Amino acid sequence: MQQNDVLSRIRQGKLWEFPGGIHPPEMKKQSNQKPIRSLHLPKHFYVPIVQHSGSAGNIIVQIGDKVLKGQPLTQGDDYRQLPVHSPTSGKVIAIQPYISCHPSGMAEQTIVIETDGEDQWIVRQPIDNFLSLTAEEIIEKIYQAGIAGLGGAVFPTSRKLQFAENRCKVLIINGAECEPYITCDDRLMQDYTDEMIEGIRILRYVLRPEEVVLAVEDNKPRAIKAIKKALKGANDISLRVIPTKYPSGASDQLVQILTGLEIPQGTRTIEMGIVMQNVGTAFAIKRAIIDDEPLIERVVTLTGDKIRNKGNVWARLGTPIIHLLEQVDYQPDERFPVFLGGPMMGFILPSLQAPVTKTANCIIAPDHFEYAPPQPERNCIRCSSCSDACPVGLLPQQLYWFARSEDHDKSKDYHLDACIECGICAYVCPSYIPLIQYFRQEKAKIADIDEKARKAEEAKIRFEAREARLNKEKEARAARIQQAAEKRREEVSHSAGEDPVKAAMARLKAKKAENTMKETGIKADGTPDNSELMAQRRARRLAKQAEQQLQEQAVSSEQNNANSEPEDPRKAAVAAALARAKAKKTAQQSQQHTQEQAVSYEQNNVNSEPEDPRKAAVAAAIARAKAKKTAQQSQQHTQEQAVSSEQNNANSEPEDPRKAAVAAAIARAKAKKAAQLKNKDSDENNHKGLS
Repeated sequence: MQQNDVLSRIRQGKLWEFPGGIHPPEMKKQSNQKPIRSLHLPKHFYVPIVQHSGSAGNIIVQIGDKVLKGQPLTQGDDYRQLPVHSPTSGKVIAIQPYISCHPSGMAEQTIVIETDGEDQWIVRQPIDNFLSLTAEEIIEKIYQAGIAGLGGAVFPTSRKLQFAENRCKVLIINGAECEPYITCDDRLMQDYTDEMIEGIRILRYVLRPEEVVLAVEDNKPRAIKAIKKALKGANDISLRVIPTKYPSGASDQLVQILTGLEIPQGTRTIEMGIVMQNVGTAFAIKRAIIDDEPLIERVVTLTGDKIRNKGNVWARLGTPIIHLLEQVDYQPDERFPVFLGGPMMGFILPSLQAPVTKTANCIIAPDHFEYAPPQPERNCIRCSSCSDACPVGLLPQQLYWFARSEDHDKSKDYHLDACIECGICAYVCPSYIPLIQYFRQEKAKIADIDEKARKAEEAKIRFEAREARLNKEKEARAARIQQAAEKRREEVSHSAGEDPVKAAMARLKAKKAENTMKETGIKADGTPDNSELMAQRRARRLAKQAEQQLQEQAVSSEQNNANSEPEDPRKAAVAAALARAKAKKTAQQSQQHTQEQAVSYEQNNVNSEPEDPRKAAVAAAIARAKAKKTAQQSQQHTQEQAVSSEQNNANSEPEDPRKAAVAAAIARAKAKKAAQLKNKDSDENNHKGLS
């Protein structure tokens, strides 16, 4: 969409229609007949720290501080955090949560000020000519004054101007005020016409648009007359009187009336070169720039049949709503609620103790002629009345089902975010379905989901950044350690004449090669290493030779004894017993030696690297069992022989000592033979285990 097309259509002076819309009873004459008046100040003011579309600033006062009228109470870091100001002079007595001017009634952080009755201003520096300031200085002063859009959106004006600077082609001042009952803009245009137009010219100076248009509905004849009188002879601002139709005051619908162009879904008016501001905002800008007054009050319409003295009043921000109602002869009635805002887009106040904020433009206290309890909700009959009246061209009946079923994706697909919450769909619904309530709740749920997703994404980004930072620090630390190690190695290398790391690596390789040779049984030259096996065989051979020598000595001694003439047969019996004892001892020593060899063999097998550990364990177990069995058999055989020999000696009469000596020699020979057989079996078992 071209900006030149917008300019050409604006300059035609033609008006277009937008789809949908309704003509509800206006009910404006109740409150627009009297000029705006001021009321008495309350004893306490309750100033919320957030009164705009954005985040809260930092509180810069403390409990017990003395404050003056217009003194900042908060301070922001950027244009999204608007400051709030003290509505009068007094003392800060509390900073605490307090009921908000919101449909939920939830508490929000509030600064409580006790008035001192003096209403003393801070030091101000008014100017006569705004042309002495630059555009940037004016935007900064608008920000410091805490000005937000007073048409309902309360978007920070300074941020909006900063974004639109050098991009604005058409400036539209919205004076339509299309909703029933509300007349605050009407009376402002009647009573403060010159100041409002001065504010429009300040905006024109900052934005430098090619066209400036002031749009007013035709149901405000006295305001139109006052504006024409103020603009007489001037050509910098064009007045356009538009037909009365709700919601002609909505931003997109007003652009469509003046240009005939429909703003595409998801497109902002500034992208078409259009900037829109409310007449109340223009007046507040004049007060901030020329008079150096921050936004501490606004015009509020007080109307409804329960209010006797209806009209528009200057209400300080932070004033309890009940205080305003009491000064205009409000007749409390528990049967009838009090509304904040108009009957189409307003809501029932949860408490009359809630304070006036920048969003409060009208307070309605109806009686039974104006208000009836809501009818019970009925089933949707698919009559399409809501779709026909929707000024945005949505399908409210479909969005209703999606909102009830919490099908958020479908709600997005059907452009729920394009709903301007004008309330027409609920107004025309024959089934009395409060559609606007369902849509607001669905919007809040979607916003909550999106906010959680945004925070999760931010947390993910922070986590990834932290991991990257830790990895970078780890790499840097490792690099420092490596550099220190290299530096130390160089120092040691210079002092010792060799590289210590290389020397240590060489020693490690040599030791590893040596262990490998021991495990595999291979020498350095590649030949098999049988040194341990040869040592075992040599030990067995030496033990066998020593045993044979002992046996030969025993036989020789016995033979000498046998050849000699025994004097006493008892000596021969003692000699035979000694021979048997020696034979038994020899057998035991042989058995022990065999077991030691088996244990040594098993240890050698454990230290060596076998091809199959299970086979080696089985072979070792078999060898031990055979050695044990052979030793037991040899010992049993020797004992049996000894017992048999003793029995024979006991039964026989030792008439001839020679026979006893011969029997002893035979017993020793048999023991020797059994020991030899045992050693032979042990050698065979060892050879099998090694193989």
